[in-house]
Amino acid sequence: MGILNVTPDSFSDGGQYSSYEIACRHADEMVRDGATIIDIGGESTRPGAAPVSLNDELLRVIPLVEYVAKHHDVWISIDTSKPEVMQQAVNAGADLINDVCALSQPGALAMAAQLDVPVCLMHMQGKPQTMQNQPEYQDVVDDIVAFFTQRIDDALKAGIKRENILIDPGFGFGKTLAHNYQLLAELHRFKTLSIPLLIGLSRKSMIGNLLGCDVLERDNGSAVAAMLAVQNGADIVRVHNVKLTVEMLRVLDATNNYAALST
Repeated sequence: MGILNVTPDSFSDGGQYSSYEIACRHADEMVRDGATIIDIGGESTRPGAAPVSLNDELLRVIPLVEYVAKHHDVWISIDTSKPEVMQQAVNAGADLINDVCALSQPGALAMAAQLDVPVCLMHMQGKPQTMQNQPEYQDVVDDIVAFFTQRIDDALKAGIKRENILIDPGFGFGKTLAHNYQLLAELHRFKTLSIPLLIGLSRKSMIGNLLGCDVLERDNGSAVAAMLAVQNGADIVRVHNVKLTVEMLRVLDATNNYAALST
């Protein structure tokens, strides 16, 4: 899953792809590099990020959804928590709803059920404005598994099909450095839920704070973390540097399936 942020204040690429033409070219590049899903977002969820109005978010994302749907044979993910954006994006060609609020906003559960497309439920402790203010857990994995157990049940009761549900433990969303690396080490524990696992840790502070590097210098650490995530059960990895990640995954796949190379 390649990340396409069309926001002026994204933590990693703020403003870099906020122009429509530049964002389209970046989508083209990520598809050439091997992305099979493009995740389009118009509202930053970095710590301390300010909310974006419905109209501004629609103006940012809908033209890009339409562009990717017209020009590329890939899945399109809409990264939003607003029911109205979900509806218009799916009508424009989006295939997947990626919601950092796990469909907790008013009307989101009903809208996702009505649209009948896959939806990713993400865990976040608190809100973007406050989520990094001393996050606490009894056990971070146990607590998030319990959260997903309840949220999956809520989604099913709202009419969302089980086969349309994905989960994302929310690296960096209300977690300390230790919480993030425990999640990465014990990712396999989420497989007990029998739900596909989407992982987004590309260029996040868990990489930068550990390695002491700036945002745009975190791709190597992000690729290693993505490899560990896949080895521990991740089904989809959401990344900024698609080419580097695809090459890593090809090497990993060849290692796991070396017998096929001799046939």
